[in-house]
Amino acid sequence: MRLKYSPARSRVRGVYRPVMVCLAVALSAAGHAHAQSLQALYDAARGYDAAYLAAKALAESAEFRVAQSEALAKGSVAVTSSATATHLSAPKIGAGDSNPVAASVVGRYALFNKSNDAVIEQARKSLVAAQADLDTAEQDLIVRLSQAYFDVLAAQDALATSKANKAAITEQLASAKRNFEVGTATITDTREAQARFDLASAQEIAADNDLRTKRIALDQLVGRTGVTPNGLIAPVVLPSPAPADSEVWVQQADAGHPGVRKARVALDVAKLEIDRARAAEMPTVDAVGTVAASRAAGSSLAVAGVRGVTHTNSLGLQLNWPLYSGGSIEGRIKETLALETKARNDLEAARRTVAQATRQAFFGVQSGLAQVKALEAAESSTKLALEATQLGYKVGVRVNLDVLNSQTQLFQTQRDLAKARYDVIVGGLKLRQASGLLKPEDVRTVNALLKP
Repeated sequence: MRLKYSPARSRVRGVYRPVMVCLAVALSAAGHAHAQSLQALYDAARGYDAAYLAAKALAESAEFRVAQSEALAKGSVAVTSSATATHLSAPKIGAGDSNPVAASVVGRYALFNKSNDAVIEQARKSLVAAQADLDTAEQDLIVRLSQAYFDVLAAQDALATSKANKAAITEQLASAKRNFEVGTATITDTREAQARFDLASAQEIAADNDLRTKRIALDQLVGRTGVTPNGLIAPVVLPSPAPADSEVWVQQADAGHPGVRKARVALDVAKLEIDRARAAEMPTVDAVGTVAASRAAGSSLAVAGVRGVTHTNSLGLQLNWPLYSGGSIEGRIKETLALETKARNDLEAARRTVAQATRQAFFGVQSGLAQVKALEAAESSTKLALEATQLGYKVGVRVNLDVLNSQTQLFQTQRDLAKARYDVIVGGLKLRQASGLLKPEDVRTVNALLKP
């Protein structure tokens, strides 16, 4: 008994069955490990990533450098003491011992010292630069983690697509063999399907290895094993860049990007270094106070009548004014002026680099959003094209190779669409990084696009 051809049955077998295979693969992967959100992995990475922790420790150390420099404006107190034992042997006065003991407390406070003022201000500027480095490290961690996270998702989709493509080709290969056996198709259809099956098997192996590699990279970043990311919610609405003007993003980057902030601080430090070099030509004035006591003991001092305790108190001003340094101060001033010019040019280079990177990131996100829309339309059209090709194959106006090509095109489009969505999300984070606006709160925004 010969069954009548049904287009509806063909659509179920030819199109929707691979989709069910994809879902089965995704559910199987979810069953092996507990899926984790981007926010949870970010919290783990902040306590594990060595690069971020090193930048954090360096920023903390800058606070102590500031405290060290500010001590220059607070004065100093030092205690000194000495004890000496002396034996005296003289022909006329005979022999004797001398055992003096002395102790003093010396306090010093800078009343006028332009060099110290510059050093303190430079230390405070270095704290701002250290915070900029920490912001850079934190933004870099967010982007690295997000990239690794969505790389795993893209690799999972690629493997699922490869499996679904292989399943569809397997079905087409079986159909070609049946048709050849009953004499309704040539051996060419079978060989073409076999070649596609072999190629799909190789692609599946490569996709599986790529997924393993991507998972290792993500595990290494967060210090865990077997991490399985949450997938995107369906349907997902990808956010567009706001504001929609690239020049607004550039202006924000010029004002707040950590790299630009650090370059500005470097210019300020270079100016302060000029002040410090010029301060070497100026006098310094210190207030110095001393409280001292000495005790003289010994037989030789008894003869001289100088035994006992002596107290000495003093308070005064100390002036230090260099008059001639052999040209070293003048040379140092010229050097710092040249270094200021360098710092100024470094700032301009940083501003130009950040502006260029911001524009590229902005247009990259816009292009990615347009690509997603185009691929969504392409997915719909390739599904319809596959249905038409399968129908044409059943009625004899299409050959087996046409069906195989349509199936491959559909799965490639689905794979590229998933990858394009991930690229847009990561591109949005890179845009905020390029403009210096990326914050930990942005991780929660992206996390809202993922399945709970």
